Amino acid sequence: MQRHISWYDYLSINIYYVGLSILSNTMAPLVIPLLVEQFVGEAQKAAYYGTIRLWGLMVALLAQAFWGLLSDRSTARWGRRRPFILGGTLADLVFIAAIGFSAGLRGLTGFWFLFVMYLLLQVTTNAAQAAQQGLIPDLVPENQRGRVSAIKAVLEVPLPLIVISFSIGRLIGAGYMWGGILVMVAVLVLSMLAALFVREERLRETLPALDWTPFARLVLMTALFAIIILSLGEAIKFIGALVVGVKDFAALFITFGAAGFLAMAVAVALGVWLSVNLSIGAAARATPSFTWWIVNRLAFLAGAVNLSTFTVYFLQGRLGLVREQAAGPAANLLLVIGVLILIFALASGWLADRFGHKRIVAIAGMVGALGVAIAVAVPDLNVIAIGAAFIGAATGMFYTANWALGTSLVPKAEAGRYLGISNLAGAGAGAVGAYIGGPIADFFTVNVPSVPGLGYVLLFAIYGVMFLFSVVALTRVK
Repeated sequence: MQRHISWYDYLSINIYYVGLSILSNTMAPLVIPLLVEQFVGEAQKAAYYGTIRLWGLMVALLAQAFWGLLSDRSTARWGRRRPFILGGTLADLVFIAAIGFSAGLRGLTGFWFLFVMYLLLQVTTNAAQAAQQGLIPDLVPENQRGRVSAIKAVLEVPLPLIVISFSIGRLIGAGYMWGGILVMVAVLVLSMLAALFVREERLRETLPALDWTPFARLVLMTALFAIIILSLGEAIKFIGALVVGVKDFAALFITFGAAGFLAMAVAVALGVWLSVNLSIGAAARATPSFTWWIVNRLAFLAGAVNLSTFTVYFLQGRLGLVREQAAGPAANLLLVIGVLILIFALASGWLADRFGHKRIVAIAGMVGALGVAIAVAVPDLNVIAIGAAFIGAATGMFYTANWALGTSLVPKAEAGRYLGISNLAGAGAGAVGAYIGGPIADFFTVNVPSVPGLGYVLLFAIYGVMFLFSVVALTRVK
């Protein structure tokens, strides 16, 4: 039951996003890449990291939908959401500890142990996150959701990145991985405890029988998307095996650049087409602009998400940093991006209303591509930071304007059903760019060692072209 909420409810309803954001922005861009590198070595780290990202994101997508269904129907005395937030966080601690202790392992044994623990962490984290996402719809009246969501944006983006940049990133960069993990855990637990003060009441109404059909469709959509990504990733590896020994580095650069872009573009377009047709069937043919909007969204996010994902490896190769030395600069770059995302996400709402949503989305794609061009141009951290600022601004513009564009394309009576497909775009973006792109970076690490970081320069360039591909897809949105 919704009621007028007080200022302290603004914090209690949103405070857990601080812990969730710090967990995700510590594990995926900092801890996991360094552990993968330790287990499999320099020559294979990108491909193995792409594998763990692919399956982690697919599991996260399904787990969030599953736990969301269960928390919607919970009749626990504490309310629908808080038991899942508490239980998910406590289970998180077990798998976070296991990931930390995995640093004492070696070789593929260490990698596969990390792989399993990371997937289990996705299951438990999304139990808590799915419940957390239900608090605003459950508790906040319509006329207060804008203000509450603004607090959410502040707690979810700049604040966690500031904490990571000035504490966790520096600890990991100095070789104290456990120190960084303990700070992360402390913030996660404290934010969870604060979230338990949410004034949530027990669900007393009788609900109809649970319909598992939407979840079954999501499972099938996810399986098809995973098969497409796996197939195209294997195609990239096959191309690599064919051209081993070729000495024309320019030809290799162009070949892998074209192949990598085409593989990602096909994965995006085919994955979206199958997902939309499976989810809404014949209605997809009546609303082609919606399909192209999802293609635009997935193509842009495939660039934006994976640029941050591979930041540590990019800095290692481009600047000659060794292992943990890249963690501190990577955290600082994430801070720059996060602050620019917040500023431009807020500003682009006004800009989109004034100049049109589609125009701002197009500008975002071009600014993102420009930012990538700057970041890869010179092996200098200051220049890379300037490029990161452009990427952050583009991402902020995109998040606001693209979503506003999408809400104008879907039938109002079925908005939830249509927009739910965008969750697949968010998860698929990381999977497409990481699994297909990882082997490309590794090929150049092994076969062109005379140019350190060349594979990551090419990989980032492909992500930049994906920004431009998103603009091309946008032209089909009417």
